[in-house]
Amino acid sequence: MDDAKEGDRDGGAAAPPAFQAAVQALRGSRLRPQIEIEPTRAPQRLAPHAYALEATVVDGDQDLADGRLVLLHDPDGHDAWRGTFRLVTLVRAELEAEMAADPLLPEVCWSWLTGALSARGLSYGEPSGTVTRASSHYFGGLSERPATSQIEIRASWTPREGLGGVPDTAGHLTSWCDLLAQVAGLPPAGPGDASIVTLPQRRDPQAR
Repeated sequence: MDDAKEGDRDGGAAAPPAFQAAVQALRGSRLRPQIEIEPTRAPQRLAPHAYALEATVVDGDQDLADGRLVLLHDPDGHDAWRGTFRLVTLVRAELEAEMAADPLLPEVCWSWLTGALSARGLSYGEPSGTVTRASSHYFGGLSERPATSQIEIRASWTPREGLGGVPDTAGHLTSWCDLLAQVAGLPPAGPGDASIVTLPQRRDPQAR
């Protein structure tokens, strides 16, 4: 989390102090050991300032889920955001076929995102996003591969700003990692999370 050369497009001395503080909180976060996280290249056109992270949920030599979290900042504010900061995410994981066929799965996955934020007492607004299920079937030279199903969550929300106009980005990152862990099928991180229901372990996690 200390090397931010890739993820920080403009978080140096020229960036607004609020953005610098928000990025620094992301860099200093301590996360559960099964989640490997590192800076990645930030988008160029979504906002004047941006910082991006990518994460993989790991169990031994298997990757269970992956995702990307982007922090956007526009000091002048944004009408659609109703704030000066925005968090944007993509989360993906493979599923058991029977789980993928559950008609309530999209609603459940969306509730995991909002529930992860609420469980840590985080204030946010203007949430939006999509939950997509996709199935792949293989033919010809690939016909020996079993069919696979994947869940994909794309979402964004406005973290409420606190002291000095800085949102609790460390808390939002931790909640996002809670979502990743749920999608990956990991057990709750601690006694306080015992009510969380996770996806069953994937049938054939991707080998590293």
